[in-house]
Amino acid sequence: MNKRELDPQASPAAEFGALLRASREQRGWTQEYLAGLVGCTSSHISALENGRRKATRRIATQLDIAFDTDQQFLTEWSRSGRRILFEGFEEYLRDESKAVAMRLFEINIVPSLLQTPAYARAYQGALVGRGASTQQQADERTDLLLHRQRVLTRDPAPLVHVVIDEGALRRSVGGRDIMVEQLRHLETLAARPRILLQVSPFSLGELRPFAHPITLLTTPNRAMVGYGETQKRGFLERDPETLAEWASEYDHLQVEALPRAASIEFIREVRKAFEHG
Repeated sequence: MNKRELDPQASPAAEFGALLRASREQRGWTQEYLAGLVGCTSSHISALENGRRKATRRIATQLDIAFDTDQQFLTEWSRSGRRILFEGFEEYLRDESKAVAMRLFEINIVPSLLQTPAYARAYQGALVGRGASTQQQADERTDLLLHRQRVLTRDPAPLVHVVIDEGALRRSVGGRDIMVEQLRHLETLAARPRILLQVSPFSLGELRPFAHPITLLTTPNRAMVGYGETQKRGFLERDPETLAEWASEYDHLQVEALPRAASIEFIREVRKAFEHG
């Protein structure tokens, strides 16, 4: 049987297929054997390897289980299906999944790790409506987001510090019902012992240090990684001096933001305002 040669650079599906084929052949497995491990047909495996079919998150996860790889296929699936994600984000995801501590700051939207599925779909759906994304890309981003949220329920869970700008709480995404559910979800998360959630109110004015959302991660070896985004690009930061500046600014932000109890009450009041229209 002739084997179709793939150019991994030809398409995201071809790149995933080349990785799958190389991994399978390295172990001396047939397509039929791998299909039995994954729970699909051998023709499905063939289509994936030839780039004729795109992998799903379920298939990528099952491949990682079959090959006993540390999310290699899931990472490649998320990367290959999301070329419009900003540079550095794929590398950031690897650090996020293993982080022991996180410091998050968001301005115009609820942080991804704290979003409800309905809120996430509404936000991604708006991108589709504006022509800035396809429905498939929106669905894949939402799937990735929900997968990333598992880090919050990991054992042991990371220590998460979150500061949300008031605008992210008051900005309606998806309508009243979705916002009520989202704000109630934030109240629930804020009650967890490993999550410290604070609100940066409008009254903070010029005392708010950051003009853009940022994330600071602490890895298991105590190294720090930063990630930030502007309207046009994202950037992964590993420079110690820059990260020290970010950390100092974040400390100032936490000091100026509302305390934990006052923040929960603030979110509750915003939620009630949505409930009453």
